[in-house]
Amino acid sequence: MLLRTAPVDAIRQSVPARERTLRTRRRMRAADLMIALCWSSVAMAVALYLAYGGVSQVTDMASALYAGGVVSGLVGTNLILVMLVLAARLPLIDRVVGQDTAMVFHRQLGKPALYLILTHGLLLTIGSALADSSNVIAETVALFQRPDMALAYLGLGLLVAVVVSSVVAVRRRFPYEVWHLIHLLSYAAVLVALPHQLSVGGVLAADTVQRVYWIALYVLAFGSIGLFRFVVPIVRSVRHDIRVASVEPIAPGVVSLHLIGTGLDRLQTQGGQYAIWRFWTGSTWWHPHPISFSKVPTATSARITVRSLGNGSSALGRVSPGTRVSIEGPYGIFTAAHRSASKVAVVAAGIGITPVRSLLEYADLHPGEATVVLRATDLGQSYLWSEISALPSMRGNAVFAVMGPRPAGLATWLSAEALGRGVTIQSVFPDLIDSDLYVCGPQSWTDLVIRDARAVGLPEQQIHVERFDW
Repeated sequence: MLLRTAPVDAIRQSVPARERTLRTRRRMRAADLMIALCWSSVAMAVALYLAYGGVSQVTDMASALYAGGVVSGLVGTNLILVMLVLAARLPLIDRVVGQDTAMVFHRQLGKPALYLILTHGLLLTIGSALADSSNVIAETVALFQRPDMALAYLGLGLLVAVVVSSVVAVRRRFPYEVWHLIHLLSYAAVLVALPHQLSVGGVLAADTVQRVYWIALYVLAFGSIGLFRFVVPIVRSVRHDIRVASVEPIAPGVVSLHLIGTGLDRLQTQGGQYAIWRFWTGSTWWHPHPISFSKVPTATSARITVRSLGNGSSALGRVSPGTRVSIEGPYGIFTAAHRSASKVAVVAAGIGITPVRSLLEYADLHPGEATVVLRATDLGQSYLWSEISALPSMRGNAVFAVMGPRPAGLATWLSAEALGRGVTIQSVFPDLIDSDLYVCGPQSWTDLVIRDARAVGLPEQQIHVERFDW
């Protein structure tokens, strides 16, 4: 169903194709450089150990196992510190790959880091037992009694808890608040393990380039977290003095929170981005909420739209006007700035309309450049649809609605009615290969849209996704 093809009554200037291509190439090169730096840091940790006498200490099986334990510990610790940097919400990382991609890489490193730390402990224990002509159990007891080793074992236990809680099957059993609290233990796990590295480990204890390298890496990781997870958000929240102006019901279980503040345009929010919000009431202050802007902020106002998906988000519909609000961000690359093709294809479902609405408001589009598909099971899910067609950027561009339930037993993002009419992703977006595809909605549904786009050959760099999973 065509909602609207707005009249062509304005000529809009857009970013030239050559500039978009150059910008995309620069971003991809920067992403490659970041990945190279991550792995180079691992190589550096091993190279420094070898350069400062690591090989010369290997004289028998016991010392070989001990050296292997040291190397695995160095690599594992290095990966953990890289993980902390990825989770620190550095603006540079966000601009290049986005926080969601950074956190995917962060999670992928979790298991290897844990396995390496476990190998570290196991090899050191076996190597020490061989050297002392002892058994593993007795050697473990002896190691536990050495300075700071109790803290090291505590750090290992905390790390195991963090990694296990991050496994998808386990993570989904926890409310977000509980999972987030457990995940904060990763900071404690690294810190409580540090004393044994200084007092027992020869690498950090020795006054060498290795010590300088590791101290620098620790400072980078925890300095980034302290600055960008705490200092900058506190300063930004105080400076902008954000408060709730009103709460507007949109649909059952869906509200728009209208916010007021000072100099909100200086946040330099791009359409499609999100922030992490904290509402200072007795029932909500302890819960950070990652929520997209549903309208690009002005100097004095902003708007977010929230669907009740749990106890935390449900409480936001009951906050009172005047409630103080803290902000971290804005974050995200679900923006027109990351566009690389001549046309734009947009698909949104349910509350996924929120970043799409601000994306299209902010985008600079020629008439005929954009096609938008809004997906809902019924009219009760058509949140903010009327605002999409009314946006100035949508003049001369098409907005379609695909309404109705999906067919039972068939993996598709389209409705049964649309499939019956022969609708496909190519029929909706005939110029898809020459388009940037922006998709936002439930994860399983989003994956089906991306599957169809990849099937027709759409390059990965032209696919942009905003996910709501954690």
